[in-house]
Amino acid sequence: MPETPEPSPEPRRQEGISLEELAQAFAQVMGAAPHLHTDTEQAAQAPTEPDQPADIAQVPIASQAETAKESSPTPVQEDACPISPRSILEAMLFVGNRDNMPLSANKAAELMRDVAPEEIPELVEELNQCYEAANCPYHIIGEGDGYRLVLRKTFSALRNKFYGRIREARLSQAAIDVLAIVAYQQPLSGDQISRMRGKPSSHILTQLVRRGLLRLERPEANRRKPHYYTTDRFLSIFNIRSLEELPHSEETAK
Repeated sequence: MPETPEPSPEPRRQEGISLEELAQAFAQVMGAAPHLHTDTEQAAQAPTEPDQPADIAQVPIASQAETAKESSPTPVQEDACPISPRSILEAMLFVGNRDNMPLSANKAAELMRDVAPEEIPELVEELNQCYEAANCPYHIIGEGDGYRLVLRKTFSALRNKFYGRIREARLSQAAIDVLAIVAYQQPLSGDQISRMRGKPSSHILTQLVRRGLLRLERPEANRRKPHYYTTDRFLSIFNIRSLEELPHSEETAK
């Protein structure tokens, strides 16, 4: 007798998530209707435009929008502060220098391309006009042969809260006389300074050293008697870069 074929086993349910469930979850995330099309349904219900590939047309609309957003180039924002002689000058005034000296027109022009020192005052005026129009709490002032970016006087109380009130001390005429003697003829001992003044000067010398305008050094030839020299603070207060800039007799006689 012919053997009866054994019935084929029933298909077993796939363990885990089904393809339909996966497709529905994907459609929900992408914003499309939760319905899975068969290949026949996709061909009948998802018509494509003549010049559009079929596989692109079958992607949900939300997915197409996201893809277009990701592939489109990010617009380049225009620089809010373009590089120009005026902005470079502003940056230099903002940073300042290590010696806390004003920025001279010659130094500013030296650090910029195709800018002459004669053009710096006009750039400073333009910056101050911008600060005035924007009600900025700072402006540029002239100091000696240079410029400095400072807070307006209206905000001096705020500055004092941060740094403490700056005490101004005036030098007496005797102190100025001693400074002048040392500046022009240094190094000098205390006895030499007193003889040149015709008066004792030790107490004035002590004050000037404490204020950082003079310093003491002991020369190798005579270690017992210290000699006095001017300091960098002296140069800064009198707005000169070196002792060579001190006025001489020919200049003071004019």
